[in-house]
Amino acid sequence: MEFVNAFAGTASYYRRFRPGIPTDVAALLDQAAPKSSPRRLMDIGTGPGLVVYALLPYFDDLFAVDAEPTMLAEAEAVLRPVLSTDHRLQTRHALAEDFVPPEGWRPHLVTCGRVFHWLDQPRFLDRLSEYVAPDGVVAVFSDRSLWTGNCSWQQAAREVVQEFLGEQRRAGDGFFSPVGPPYEEVLRASDFCDVTSTIVPVHRKWSVDQVIGYLYSTSFAAQHLFGDRLDAFEAALAGALAPFAEGGQLPEGNAFTVLTASRPSARKER
Repeated sequence: MEFVNAFAGTASYYRRFRPGIPTDVAALLDQAAPKSSPRRLMDIGTGPGLVVYALLPYFDDLFAVDAEPTMLAEAEAVLRPVLSTDHRLQTRHALAEDFVPPEGWRPHLVTCGRVFHWLDQPRFLDRLSEYVAPDGVVAVFSDRSLWTGNCSWQQAAREVVQEFLGEQRRAGDGFFSPVGPPYEEVLRASDFCDVTSTIVPVHRKWSVDQVIGYLYSTSFAAQHLFGDRLDAFEAALAGALAPFAEGGQLPEGNAFTVLTASRPSARKER
């Protein structure tokens, strides 16, 4: 999948408007991963570093990987100022399926937050099996996007996007590929076949401006896709959302589905 082209031009919006990783999800990942010193985290498709930021209290040796250079620049801007002297952060511009960390660097946790769909999943998991620590954990997790959200105002927003960009979900200049097998099934077919699934509810409130910024962070409503109709889109969206706003805010009920996967022998080793 063309992950890089799909998110061209979205990095600054992604940094400012994508919701972060809830503390409950971060704590769950901490509990799932083996303890070690140094404790190593590798975040795939790091974007502006939202996952790394949430896991800073739990890991000290950090690798952030992304296929989009502008995303890595945002991650550096977000993460460097908040690192302690105990942290070591490395960033790499690479495709997840091709990336191999330095010799001897074996992550205890590999995170794929909101990115697994874009990967050649079997190839990526095969590559991970070459270098993840023996008792290491792979975590695949995401919440519902505005396109798939089930709140009334989200459905109204999606209809406005479709009015301007067409019924089919976009992915940058192309279209979103069909959903493949369930992620849990893909993981169970890999070396990381000991899989646990957890649902973590989240509740948010959005302003109309935040919704617009969020949409511009996505592959299906990136700002450049609207061309000279951008102002018309924003006006139409604001009008469609106004009836749903409560005191200027749009409430959302969402949830993270978190899959943690390890090799069958790892549970015995901990």
